[in-house]
Amino acid sequence: MIKTLAKSLREHKKGSVFTILLSILEAAFEILIPLCMAEVIDKGIDLGNMSAVWKYGIALLIFAALQLFTGVLSAHIAAKTSVGFSANLRQDMYDNVQTFAFSNIDKFSTASIVTRLTTDVTNIQNAYQMLIRMAIRGPVMLVFSMIVSFRINSTVALIFLVVIPIMAILLLWIIRKVNPIFNRVFHTYDELNNVVQENVLGIRVVKSFNREDCEISKFKGISKSIYNDFAKGERLLAFNSPVMQFFMYACMILISWIGAKAIVASGNNAAWGMTTGDLTALFSYATQILISLMMLSMVFAMITISIASARRIAEILDEKTDIENPADPEMTVKDGSICFEGVDFAYTSKADKKVLDNINLSISSGEIVGIIGGTGSSKSSLVQLIPRLYDVTGGRLTLEGIDVRKYDLDTLRNAVAMVLQKNELFSGTIKENLHWGNENATDEEIEHACRLAQAHEFIQAFPDKYDTHIEQGGTNVSGGQKQRLCIARALLKKPKVLILDDSTSAVDTKTDASIQKSFAEYIPDTTKIIIAQRVSSVQHADQIIVLDDGKVIAVGKHTELLKNCDIYREVFESQKKGDGSSE
Repeated sequence: MIKTLAKSLREHKKGSVFTILLSILEAAFEILIPLCMAEVIDKGIDLGNMSAVWKYGIALLIFAALQLFTGVLSAHIAAKTSVGFSANLRQDMYDNVQTFAFSNIDKFSTASIVTRLTTDVTNIQNAYQMLIRMAIRGPVMLVFSMIVSFRINSTVALIFLVVIPIMAILLLWIIRKVNPIFNRVFHTYDELNNVVQENVLGIRVVKSFNREDCEISKFKGISKSIYNDFAKGERLLAFNSPVMQFFMYACMILISWIGAKAIVASGNNAAWGMTTGDLTALFSYATQILISLMMLSMVFAMITISIASARRIAEILDEKTDIENPADPEMTVKDGSICFEGVDFAYTSKADKKVLDNINLSISSGEIVGIIGGTGSSKSSLVQLIPRLYDVTGGRLTLEGIDVRKYDLDTLRNAVAMVLQKNELFSGTIKENLHWGNENATDEEIEHACRLAQAHEFIQAFPDKYDTHIEQGGTNVSGGQKQRLCIARALLKKPKVLILDDSTSAVDTKTDASIQKSFAEYIPDTTKIIIAQRVSSVQHADQIIVLDDGKVIAVGKHTELLKNCDIYREVFESQKKGDGSSE
């Protein structure tokens, strides 16, 4: 996990090292300050020697100034480094997500990925800043303060050896109790983001069903769960400060008591005696030791919170795409002929049942192929194998006689344009959305694609025409308009294979027929695969595939299937009764 995250440091490694060195120097100067104070008292003030006061006083000011300078500089560099590190983490995660196959995306919910890119990265940023500052400065102060304290008076310094282990045990107990709470709370964050995402995207459905109160209650329940977990975790962490302060004041009282006796003993020339300056220095070192322990406890608390985040981020960074380019890929797709040879498919290797079972199909280049089947018959799963959104788990799928797994991924997916069942428009103008199909497309090519998709007419009705702004998700256009824009975007790829996955369900039958006619006339060499619920959308296809429960039940033309396929005939008869049409 640490190695995975450390790869994202890159250009910020030098800043991290520089921060560590400055933190060590800052701690060193802080250690020297009490020694100078002791000398000012013992060799200057007590003896009435002003030259010694000036000498050690100036040294004290110099060390204080150096400590301030190194502290401010290290804090500045640490902040810059931690922010840069978090930016790299975010970018690396986002870049890796873009390489995921559909099977990889299925492992993580959208809300979970968003939480990891935001809340989890912020936790790592804060923890890393503490790590290269406090986690270095604290131990250095602790070690050197202990060494100097023992040199001043080993008897008094023994107090620290008794107190520190007790404080460490209490700190470890707190961390052990808190860690599972914060592990749980970040999974709850995923649920919260998922609820927000679903509600915002489906706000029209929520309002149409008058379910606002239900959604508010759901959000409140998850939000309260996060509050309760965080409150419980923070209550446990809150013990840290009073425990540390208790031991700090206890140490001060013991040092005062033993130190006073030592000063008196010093007047009697006892071996364990000490001066007033030594006692003052010990007070300072006691404070430094306890402050360093406070620092370490804060670091441990932050690390405890961030460990869960680090694991979640590492999961995204370590995830390898299930679909990769072959070693020596084919770089050209010449035509759109497709062949399924005993193809099996399951979403996971542990699945009890295959999604597709022994599929054998042959589609010639330029054919119009319709696919009909009930909900759950695996129509979408079948066509998603062609551009390798998923890979077959058995058998072989070829394009132009070559196994699709041997093609360069970019080449394959540029040759296969797919209008998904849940296609999306992005915020921007209509023209910017259409350029997703071909970023170099001319205005004439864009207009031609829109005419084929029957989108040009409604685009012209907008005041800004092709420069009309589309809201995120295409919420300011109708379902039918959105589908036609997505079809036009796919056509701009000039594909060898065009797949429409129920992509005309929101348009009327007249517009649907016009789209089919445009395809037949203007892109005759493109293989067109149309998944549809309406028989009228596919009845003029060169061949119609009937799927049921992941298996091919029948293949043929409209008239053949009416005679030979009961499922097809039942669908046709039910739709004919519904719209009053005749064969």
